[in-house]
Amino acid sequence: MDLVPALEEPLKKVLGPATAKVMAEHLGLHTVGDLLHHYPRRYEERGQLTHLADLPLDEHATVVAQVADARLHTFASPRAPRGKGQRLEVTITDGSGQLKLVFFGNGVHKPHKELLPGTRALFAGKVSVFNRRLQLAHPAYELLRGEDASETVDTWAGALIPLYPATAKLESWKIAKAVQTVLPSAQEAVDPLPEPLRAGRSLLPLPEALLKIHRPHTKADIEDARSRLKWDEAFVLQVALARRRHADSQLPAVARRPRKDGLLSAFDAKLPFTLTEGQRKVSKEIFDDLATEHPMHRLLQGEVGSGKTMVALRAMLAVVDAGGQAAMLAPTEVLAQQHHRSITEMMGELAEGGMLGGADDSTKVVLLTGSMGAAGRRQALLDLVTGEAGLVIGTHALIEDKVQFHDLGLVVVDEQHRFGVEQRDALRGKGKQPPHLLVMTATPIPRTVAMTVFGDLDTSVLDQLPAGRSPIASHVVPAADKPHFLSRAWERVREEVSNGHQAYVVCPRIGDEDDDPKKKGRKKPAPEDAAEADKRPPLAVLEVADQLAGGPLQGLGIEMLHGRMAPDDKDAVMRRFAAGQTQVLVATTVIEVGVNVPNATAMVIMDADRFGVSQLHQLRGRVGRGSAAGLCLLVTEMPEASPARQRLNSVASTLDGFELSRIDLEQRREGDVLGQAQSGARTSLRMLAVIEDEDIIAEAREEATAVVAADPDLTHLPALRTALQALLDEEREQYLDKG
Repeated sequence: MDLVPALEEPLKKVLGPATAKVMAEHLGLHTVGDLLHHYPRRYEERGQLTHLADLPLDEHATVVAQVADARLHTFASPRAPRGKGQRLEVTITDGSGQLKLVFFGNGVHKPHKELLPGTRALFAGKVSVFNRRLQLAHPAYELLRGEDASETVDTWAGALIPLYPATAKLESWKIAKAVQTVLPSAQEAVDPLPEPLRAGRSLLPLPEALLKIHRPHTKADIEDARSRLKWDEAFVLQVALARRRHADSQLPAVARRPRKDGLLSAFDAKLPFTLTEGQRKVSKEIFDDLATEHPMHRLLQGEVGSGKTMVALRAMLAVVDAGGQAAMLAPTEVLAQQHHRSITEMMGELAEGGMLGGADDSTKVVLLTGSMGAAGRRQALLDLVTGEAGLVIGTHALIEDKVQFHDLGLVVVDEQHRFGVEQRDALRGKGKQPPHLLVMTATPIPRTVAMTVFGDLDTSVLDQLPAGRSPIASHVVPAADKPHFLSRAWERVREEVSNGHQAYVVCPRIGDEDDDPKKKGRKKPAPEDAAEADKRPPLAVLEVADQLAGGPLQGLGIEMLHGRMAPDDKDAVMRRFAAGQTQVLVATTVIEVGVNVPNATAMVIMDADRFGVSQLHQLRGRVGRGSAAGLCLLVTEMPEASPARQRLNSVASTLDGFELSRIDLEQRREGDVLGQAQSGARTSLRMLAVIEDEDIIAEAREEATAVVAADPDLTHLPALRTALQALLDEEREQYLDKG
């Protein structure tokens, strides 16, 4: 890698092995360049240099003075009843007046050694009054030694003090000292922004931006530096994505155009409803992509229940019409089985290719999951390799080496955030030529996040619910404050069941983990300790199902569904629930995506505060899927003023997933929202905030697309190529790719 040697220098050579080890282990900083890009979180103002005679009360001030006197006192206090409390009183003078400094407790040791009578130093702190005399309590100070004294006075007083993201092992001021050591190397930082772009937007050169972010003289310096560094992050990331889009657009693909009177027409003719305007518009975008000789790369995001599966199925049928095969990759077996069941039901005799009673234009729809029996699996593999099966729905099992297709034309990935690009590409690699790709997610993603995380995909949005979908009423149930609200919740479930409907009860945990060695020895909090209340284990399916069956829902048909069950058992439970034989399903989040039971109208989410905003929105989307209104009750024991409760109130107050995703992103660290798979977000997006910096991201995407179109290999932009190599180390490449 042709990075600038000065910035590639390992920190252990510059700062010493002990400091470098802590920086590497706790902050992920290994080189001089890493440290220069570890930006301050915020800045403190020391106050202007002041004479002791002119000190302003209740303001921050900085003074240069000499220690006249220093005395250590011991005293008794509630914390130190035996007279072991310590207080250091230091008197300083600058010729214009005197001032007292006080230090307490463990904070006395260092100044007691250093602030000896006769010592000159800079002192900074907030001026207060005690016993009618001015004083500084626990001031920051810097000793002035020899020749550098006048320079230190100038730089130290009135400076904006950078406060860095720190750890218990390495305080902010130690990081600041380390930055000071490496700051001269900033002059050698290679500027990744093309000169016309930088000049056209009046952005600082990179070396100057690094100097100003770490050692600003004014608040304007900080703003200028931030603007420049945000552009770096946005632009380099968008160039990486633009290059991926460009490379994909160069690949050949087979154009897949549906036949006039083929399978798709037959399917459309038997639909008992008309497609929404949104479904028709998005379908056209997809069919236009499928008709080109370059692979489609499209993200389809739609609200819970907006009919994404219908759009995807029509695209799959168009490909079968054109002589190809289509595969749908689902994240869980429950969801794969659910999709297989609902697609075969929607298609009817059109899904009975090669069978008696199958329609002329029919094809075979096969399911392929890891837990299938050997005979069923053998038959499914045979149907795929011969081309007998036009459609296959499966889990990761589809990616295995043994799976061969006759002519794979389209890959549909459901719930993109659960798959890495390597899995997506493994499936795409099974086509004779790269197949078209349609990625679906029901997690609404703000536009800028879509541009940042899914920037290599074109985006279609379904934001209209199909006709016949009912509104969902959502309410927070404060179980600790108002226990009678919880009793009423169970009454509401009984009412729904007595009206012929069904209900879900969702819990965060499966239960019965007592035999799990990891959980042994965990101390249960004392009930009287209010602060520990939220540390009780989350409610579990196994316990809640028993309590409901023996208590408030006694006499109702209750079943459980969770991830530790055998796949056949899970499928049997879902079938019984879908058929209306089970009245209440107590489940974990395995029902979060894709599960479609129109007769289920009520959902009670226990310990709702343990789930994220978008997860709650997903879960809620499982009810109100038929003509009867849906009800979602969010049960929590969190107090009214807590952030968790405010989060739940947000979910209860709106059904707009895009609005909720913005709230989610504003309330949580972006790295969490972008998902654990994007751990690189924490390393590459230090300055950029994907919600606040919407304009920068959008503009950077335009600029990046133009740059890559003109020079795909960045031949004339070596500095940008270098920055890209630094961004695309292994971790960050995963971040870009996993989406």
